[in-house]
Amino acid sequence: MGLRAALRRAAVARPGVLLVALPGATAVRLAAEAELRRRGWPQVTAPAAANLLVVAGDGADEDGWVEAVWRQVPAPRARVGLPAPSSVAARLDAGAALLTRPPTPPGPYAPDATGAVERPMADRADDRDGLRLDLLHLPLGPALADWPSGLVLHTELQGDVVQRAEVGHVPAPEGTDPYWNEPWLRALRGEAVTRDEAARRRCAAHLDSLGRFLAVSGWPAAAADARRLRDGVLAGGAADPGPFVRRVSRSRTLRWLTAGLGPLPSSRAHELGVTGPALVADGDALDRVHVWLDDVVRSAADFGDPGPLPRTDVLGPRGRLDRAQPPSAALLAALERLLPGAEFAAARLIVASLDPDVDELARASDVARG
Repeated sequence: MGLRAALRRAAVARPGVLLVALPGATAVRLAAEAELRRRGWPQVTAPAAANLLVVAGDGADEDGWVEAVWRQVPAPRARVGLPAPSSVAARLDAGAALLTRPPTPPGPYAPDATGAVERPMADRADDRDGLRLDLLHLPLGPALADWPSGLVLHTELQGDVVQRAEVGHVPAPEGTDPYWNEPWLRALRGEAVTRDEAARRRCAAHLDSLGRFLAVSGWPAAAADARRLRDGVLAGGAADPGPFVRRVSRSRTLRWLTAGLGPLPSSRAHELGVTGPALVADGDALDRVHVWLDDVVRSAADFGDPGPLPRTDVLGPRGRLDRAQPPSAALLAALERLLPGAEFAAARLIVASLDPDVDELARASDVARG
């Protein structure tokens, strides 16, 4: 009993938090990440390392993937939901209090930390060299650390090489603007939006993507810096991204790790309907990162501008918002073409370098009138 009580006290003092974001819960996720950083509670990347499962968003777990993750969290454990940004602090306090109760025994076997709801099975198939190797069907997402919220990627692997990739997603709630596109969509509807508001949202969106990419690339310190800058920008602070941008853009290690991955020339991007940074980059994963970095600096120059965002400005963080197809639909189509032939570790980096926003798929884009 003494050991169990000590473990529960340690879990309450600084619980390991696995933060899972439901589609449509970007604002809640951002509030939760900022609060966890303020408290010094570590975010973990796998259920086995967690004490507290925090679910951002208020949607239904129709496919059971949240339950699958929960069954993998060992005792002492607790689980809380965050329906809105305003509920974050109180719900985290409640989760810490729950950890003082007697631990709940873990459930039966569940799938791995990807949160997938089906178990991978191996078949036989010819690989690209004509050899007969096991073909592993491996679904990735939607509850994978540093992974686009709601994205599910059905892959077929031979060895550590992706042979085929098919994109799926968990549906986001209908009727709400995707968080990162909100200023431009409001302007398209004729609402008053300042250039400062749009610049901050664009800058923060790219910093969010950079944080995910840098974490996947194995640079957690830079990822944490990106997220701190993101939160400061969204809070209205006078953040200077210059030192961060210079450090990342000059990193020889990052160049060595990512150069040549996922090449997407502009001609191919245009055919797929890509309209945002991935089109401008006209190159590989590293080129796309550099476009984000450049855009962060350009956006910061507009902080504090009270002028109106014109309705003709229809370019959101991931692409044009005045077309029937949302920008991320084209990014998902690009993923299905870029991943075959990539090694598994490289595939994670390619996904992060495009960083599609599944929330965009739940809503038809507004088209400018007049």
